[in-house]
Amino acid sequence: MGIHYQASCEGITAEQLVGFFTHWRNPRTATEHLEILRGSDYVVLALDERDGRVVGFVTALTDGVQAAFIPLLEVLPDYRGRGIGSELMRRVLGLLSDLTAIDLTCRPELQTFYARFGMQPSVGAVLRNY
Repeated sequence: MGIHYQASCEGITAEQLVGFFTHWRNPRTATEHLEILRGSDYVVLALDERDGRVVGFVTALTDGVQAAFIPLLEVLPDYRGRGIGSELMRRVLGLLSDLTAIDLTCRPELQTFYARFGMQPSVGAVLRNY
């Protein structure tokens, strides 16, 4: 199985985005997912070369000078454990390498994954309007 990475959502359709957000309290549709990708400052996609299906993605929002936030990183369950999430992180961090502050929020059990990229645990606050 080959994975192709691209730093654009150009040419991507909602049909290629099925299967994400299934564990969310308020899951996004594939159409909403496409809108999220289009509205992000940076996006990196992992596509299965066999059928063009998007199997992983990461997004970033930034002011372009000082700071960026990585709100989403997800790999479909059948594709996990193959280094796709790590490659998505390497690529998005490369796109953001000129910035001083790169933040994300995650569950405590995921902090070790992000530590591999030099990220450190931090205290923060969030508002969720479910």
